Amino acid sequence: MLVPALVVLFCLRGCTGSPRFLQQPEDLVVLLGDEARLPCALGSYWGLVQWTKDGLALGGERDLPGWPRYWISGNAASGQHDLHIRPVQLEDQASYECQASQAGLRSRPAQLHVLVPPEPPHVLGGPSVSLVAGVPANLTCRSRGDARPTPELLWLRDGVRLDGATFHQTLQDGITRILESILSLTPSSHDDGATLICRAWSQALPSGKDTAVTLSLQYPPEVTLSAEPQNVQEGEKVTFRCQAAAQPPVTGYRWAKGGSPVLGARGSTLEVVADASFLTEPVSCEVSNAVGSANRSTALNVQFGPILQAKPESLSVDVGEDASFTCAWRGNPRPRVTWTRRGGSQVLASGPTLRVPSVGPEDAGDYMCRAEPGLSGRGGGTAKARLTVNAPPRVTALHSAPAFLRGPARLQCLVFASPIPEAVVWSWDEGVLAAGSRGRFLVETFPAPAGSEGQGPGLISVLHISGTQELDFRRGFNCSARNRLGEGGTQVSLSRRADLLPTVRFVAGVVAAAMTLLMVVTGMALCCWHHSKASFSKQKNLVRIPGSSDGSSSRGPEEEETASGEDQGPIVSTDHSDLVLDEEGVLEVKDPTNGYYKVRGVSVSLSLGEAPGGGFFLPPPSPMRPPGTPTFYDFNPHLAMVPPCRLYRARAGYLTTPHPRAFANYIKPTSFGTPDLTPGTPPFPYAAFPIPSHPRHQTHV
Repeated sequence: MLVPALVVLFCLRGCTGSPRFLQQPEDLVVLLGDEARLPCALGSYWGLVQWTKDGLALGGERDLPGWPRYWISGNAASGQHDLHIRPVQLEDQASYECQASQAGLRSRPAQLHVLVPPEPPHVLGGPSVSLVAGVPANLTCRSRGDARPTPELLWLRDGVRLDGATFHQTLQDGITRILESILSLTPSSHDDGATLICRAWSQALPSGKDTAVTLSLQYPPEVTLSAEPQNVQEGEKVTFRCQAAAQPPVTGYRWAKGGSPVLGARGSTLEVVADASFLTEPVSCEVSNAVGSANRSTALNVQFGPILQAKPESLSVDVGEDASFTCAWRGNPRPRVTWTRRGGSQVLASGPTLRVPSVGPEDAGDYMCRAEPGLSGRGGGTAKARLTVNAPPRVTALHSAPAFLRGPARLQCLVFASPIPEAVVWSWDEGVLAAGSRGRFLVETFPAPAGSEGQGPGLISVLHISGTQELDFRRGFNCSARNRLGEGGTQVSLSRRADLLPTVRFVAGVVAAAMTLLMVVTGMALCCWHHSKASFSKQKNLVRIPGSSDGSSSRGPEEEETASGEDQGPIVSTDHSDLVLDEEGVLEVKDPTNGYYKVRGVSVSLSLGEAPGGGFFLPPPSPMRPPGTPTFYDFNPHLAMVPPCRLYRARAGYLTTPHPRAFANYIKPTSFGTPDLTPGTPPFPYAAFPIPSHPRHQTHV
């Protein structure tokens, strides 16, 4: 029986072949505390199988005495010899081999790696971190322990990894490793309440270990400024509303317009009346809290009429050069600007600039820059600029009053020029004079009233002539002026006024003769009347002919006696306010009526007048008697009749009738002065020299 059994066993072994590894262990990574399994399977081998750890045999028993966490599993008959380790510790990390000692077989070494998961991370200051919006800050995440492999610390927000973190690794006490990740960020108000996650991740812990932190933000106010309505007409009311979100709460509001504080505005709303300034000067609202302040600005779309920003400047341009005017208007909507010439309606240009090429004297004048009112009817208007054309002087002769021979005269000329001439020169046959006096001639120059627009300042030059001569009325006087652009001039003539003295003398003689005749008739009537009354009354009747300026009569001693009305002779009285009667030199008169009749002659003093030449003249003698006739009159030759009564001629100083009186007055200008500028006398009221008054004829009885 024994022999057959051995034969069978030998046959079986020979048929199966030599021992070999059907499965060898491989490198294995195991988490600390988990179970590690290293497989090993042999074929055609029924001998001893053992495991080694870093070359150290663990033993041939299945339960591996001495290694309480180690054992071998599997069906030995089938050649399965797997090594198990549970729980795995760090010291289990080693190189393991499966050996068939009797067959001399060794498996390849299998490395067992033990992974140590990281500890849960910790965020400094968590779980809620207070930050200030806008201020850079660092968040620190820290992990401790001997994690293998070294873990990564990641920052995530809403599942998205955040960049910008830095990683540090240190040893505490030379044994414990400390890992830190620092995240730098500048939070905003939108980060308030946000949750950030710090994750410790490694191969040992693919899912990682997370720690969350909540951000609590303090931030200055976030301001929203609105205006209702945004588009307004000038003069309408507008309400500004200032809204703010802040942590901590708002502590105050401040309003400003164009950078200047709005006094009295404190709350979150502001009401104003819109004007043009709101278009360029925005309204701002500043909101403050404990952290800081913020402001917002807004401008209104205010519609307003044109407002003048820059006036056009007056220009002085030489003939032939170009002139350019500019004016600026602002408005909303943008105003339409046109240019016209003063006194005209033709539009010369549109826009802020007017260009006048190659100016001539005719272009001088005022130019108007006009802007039409806005939709509201407000604003607009005109701005004026004057164009002065520099040209040679323009000289014009002014009206000169006719002059008397040997009397004063003056000639005038008007000069307009830009630039102003150096001097105005008068010239005639034998002389030239620009200023001052020379013989009978004197030159004065005065500023002229404003002339035509743009033709430059004006001058009036006056040539005074004293004691005119015949030659002055026949020759011409030249008035000329020169400036840097040329010379201009004109000729002025002196006209003569007719001499009125012969006419005055003739008229005075006629009037004197008529008055003399009247007085003779009156005297004869009085004489006859007194003679007829002589037989009825012995009283002295007097014929009184007053001649004093106040109308009183001159009486003798006899005239002081009282007489009845019917016995008195008629009294002829004449009021002459400008005559002075002298009663001195009265002589006795032979009276055949023994004093019943007395006729007193009156001597007359003559007032003197000024002659046009500056001297005095006497009233001309009557044309009916030759010069040198005595101061009394003999009326017989004139009447050609014998008077009914005797006519007694008065001795020296006495007249049978009052002497007629004629005189003429003449007023001479006392000085030369500035021309009369009284308006209303065309073309130049100041050009007329005062005309001597006509002789005034007065005859008094």
